[in-house]
Amino acid sequence: MSDRKPVESWLTDMDGVLVHEGQPVPGAPEFVRALRASGKPFLILTNNSIYTARDLQARLNRMGFDVPEYAIWTAALATAQFLADQRPGGTAYVIGEAGLTTAMHAVGYVLTDFAPDYVVLGETRTYSFEAITKAVRLIDGGARFICTNPDPTGPSAEGALPAAGSVAAMISKATGVEPYFVGKPNPMMMRSALNTIDAHSETTAMIGDRMDTDILCGLEAGLQTVLVLTGISTRAEAERYPYLPSRIISSVADLIDEI
Repeated sequence: MSDRKPVESWLTDMDGVLVHEGQPVPGAPEFVRALRASGKPFLILTNNSIYTARDLQARLNRMGFDVPEYAIWTAALATAQFLADQRPGGTAYVIGEAGLTTAMHAVGYVLTDFAPDYVVLGETRTYSFEAITKAVRLIDGGARFICTNPDPTGPSAEGALPAAGSVAAMISKATGVEPYFVGKPNPMMMRSALNTIDAHSETTAMIGDRMDTDILCGLEAGLQTVLVLTGISTRAEAERYPYLPSRIISSVADLIDEI
């Protein structure tokens, strides 16, 4: 990264970077504290659309992170912003929880199952066969298909859970219609985050723990990328990809002195 401009803004994934299995990554609260003290713009990103930014702020605060609500950017917020830009004041049939429905209401969307402009699929703890059937019929009837993120599974204490990407595949199989995914690895997620903090790609770094989402997304958006080894991808796995991060470090604790 020495041949790039100094980093003036930071984007960081949450799970696997700041938090791992419900506990803070060692040094992560201090990293966030250093970011806030520096005055540099930053956002914490997550593909999870279940929770509102306020919910996630409370969760992080309980783990020792001093994070303001406005510093959290979710796939639900990015999706709502994207739809508001595409069709202001539109209508949508939404399968999701408070994080997504709150974001949709906040941009002025009406949630309805009567001839909606969009079917919007997000994460939920309990996918309803009735709701999925209704989504299939609405898409067959002409509604456009949007999904917050392509993740096929999500973590839980008991193991992997089917996530939005898996349910989207089922709806696509039934309708023949592929969704537009807004969340990572779509660089749209990065660009919306950059716009939110008025940052420029050439002076922004993305920190992530997954080569196939965080690093790919940052790379395609023109950001400097930092892979941490506290989550999914290992150093050996990173070498197998056709692209590389700007650098690989053990954890965000290694970045504290650079902020």
